[in-house]
This record gives sequence, structure tokens and C-alpha cells, in this order.
Amino acid sequence: MSANGSTVTLHVVASLDGFIARKDNTVSWMDNPADVYEQGLSESDAAGPVPPIDCFVLGSRTYEHALQLGWPYGDTPVIVLTKRTLPCARRSVEFYSGDPKRLIGERLAPRYGNIWLVGGALLGQSFLQLDLVDEIRLMIAPVLLGSGLRLFSDCGAETQWRLKHAAAYKNGFIEVVYGRPSANA
Repeated sequence: MSANGSTVTLHVVASLDGFIARKDNTVSWMDNPADVYEQGLSESDAAGPVPPIDCFVLGSRTYEHALQLGWPYGDTPVIVLTKRTLPCARRSVEFYSGDPKRLIGERLAPRYGNIWLVGGALLGQSFLQLDLVDEIRLMIAPVLLGSGLRLFSDCGAETQWRLKHAAAYKNGFIEVVYGRPSANA
């Protein structure tokens, strides 16, 4: 948690071999048959509720995918980091092309308590490099892609994280949640 009380969470789904998309940017591999791991939890049995998400931050490709696949973010505020001109399909969407540290520190953290980074390997990598991520929520899919867009290819210096939660689901996915260790730990 940041000094101002907000939390920036990097939430991403990755393959077993650490890719978040195929080389052609498709993510259909995330569709998985249900009930393959009997000892796993169903989504309704998942331990620990997720706190309400106050704001989403997306990269431009994730924004475009969300528009194509059906908008999953409802009316929650969404900030899209891009230097391109993109269509604004919803009132809850803002575009931003400046410094991510200023975005979080000056614009988002004073207004929102729970900020989720939900899209883009480059977005996640840049926020990790800038030390802007407080929590990593990683959903691991039971598939090896072999190649594609790597999740953690250049995240800066070595950083230790503290395991907060882990769960296996009936669909074969595993969720791990890591938090940045506090300065006092």
C-alpha cells in the first residue's frame, strides 16, 4: 500500500511458460474446459473477496481487445495509456500519454484506493520498473504456448515479493497474489 493509502495491483493471466498472448496477440488459449481439477475451488468458493476496484489502467491494445470482446469494466473509471488516437467508446474512459509516476501519484492515488493495471505486458513491465506496483495478482493458465508476448521480460532490478494468497481452481488455473514487502519488514 502506498503512503497515501492507495494500492496499485498488476492483474494478469499468463501461460505456464510466462506468456500473456500469442505472437499474433490472440488470447483464445485462456478459454479452458471447466472441471479438470476436482480438488480445486469453483469461482464462487474462491477464498478472500477482492476489494472493490476503483479504477483500471490499460494499455492501448488491451483497450482495443476489450472493445472487440465486450466491455468488462462497466462504468468503473478506465485510464488508457497510449500515444495513439483511439475511439472513446465510453464516458468512463480517459486517455493518458504522460509520465506513469505522475499519473499514479498526482491523478489516481489521491482519488482512488484500489487501482488495477489489467493490460499489456509493456504496461506491467514499465510500472514494475518504475516501482509503482504494490501487488501482483497472477492467474496461471494450464497451457504452454512456446512463444508469444512475455509477461516479465524486462522488469528492472531484482525484487523480492511476499506471498499473500494462492488458490487452485477446478478449471486448472492457479491464482497467486504477491505483495511488496513493507519497508519495516
